[in-house]
Amino acid sequence: MIDHLTEVQADRAAGVLLGAAVGDALGVPYEFGTPPGPTELAEMTGGGLGDFAPGEWSDDTSMAVAIAEMAATGADLTSSEALDEIARGFLRWLDSGPPDIGIQTSVVLRGSTAEVARGEPAGEVLHREAQVYAVSHPRSAGNGALMRTAPVALAHLDDRGKLAEAARAVAQLTHADPLAGDSCVIWCEAIRVAVLEGSIDVRRGLDLVPESRRDQWETWVDDALDLARNRSEPVPGARFNPNGFTVTALQAATAAVATTPVRADAQRHLEHALHNAVRIGNDSDTVAAIAGALLGARWGAGGVPLPWRQAVHGWPGRNGDDLVDLAIRTVRGGAID
Repeated sequence: MIDHLTEVQADRAAGVLLGAAVGDALGVPYEFGTPPGPTELAEMTGGGLGDFAPGEWSDDTSMAVAIAEMAATGADLTSSEALDEIARGFLRWLDSGPPDIGIQTSVVLRGSTAEVARGEPAGEVLHREAQVYAVSHPRSAGNGALMRTAPVALAHLDDRGKLAEAARAVAQLTHADPLAGDSCVIWCEAIRVAVLEGSIDVRRGLDLVPESRRDQWETWVDDALDLARNRSEPVPGARFNPNGFTVTALQAATAAVATTPVRADAQRHLEHALHNAVRIGNDSDTVAAIAGALLGARWGAGGVPLPWRQAVHGWPGRNGDDLVDLAIRTVRGGAID
């Protein structure tokens, strides 16, 4: 936690969950469907795979809220107690009957329900189920951990080492493949840097990835940052489709954020980049939610168009203003003014 943010930094922190949510809700109508064309704008019309209401966020933001609610208490997110509570939050969300849920996450959560009901530690049970899934599914590095990881960054703005440890621990509740954890570490560090320094630098977290995979990640990130290649495509980052794989999801979000020019009206960068993220297509809500968390960290809650902030809502009965409040409480770690 950190309690000495400037006013500008506090606004950027407040924008992280809100940015993720508006990206999520913008992408919902187009998930695995036809995305907006290069000159078309995404709209929060709802529908999608879960027949969502207009402006309603999906599992991406709902699971992030479950993490943030624990982080906002000031708990150590690497502790078994905190991981247990996050896992129970995921299961409460599952019990609410969400309109849509990723395949891997569904298998892990549903496979854990009975043991947790018998009193087994929820975090241990979920992690065990995630490991079993990874063994039987070699391509298990899905984007379901990355999409929800933003609150971990907010809880560790003052300690990048602890941030990396916590990002991986929370990811492993449902996604045991090391690549899923790596992607969360890289993205959380990018969010931390954006909040504190006001800059976007996805490469900053590469040193936090195990050395054995660092060169490969550097190649992947550099590919996503290849501006010439991105700008030669009809939509920047179009080559990162499909993007259910955590690596291509990170690359798609990176390409949308990095390639979208920062115009004279700089704060509209968030708006333009989110439209580009949705235009990449495939898992559009997740790519836009990932991008939105970083964009919100850079441009703040004030950079989110007011109609979007007013429209977003979702489990567990929260709205855009609630997300701003939750983000600030997460940064403070339970501290009271």
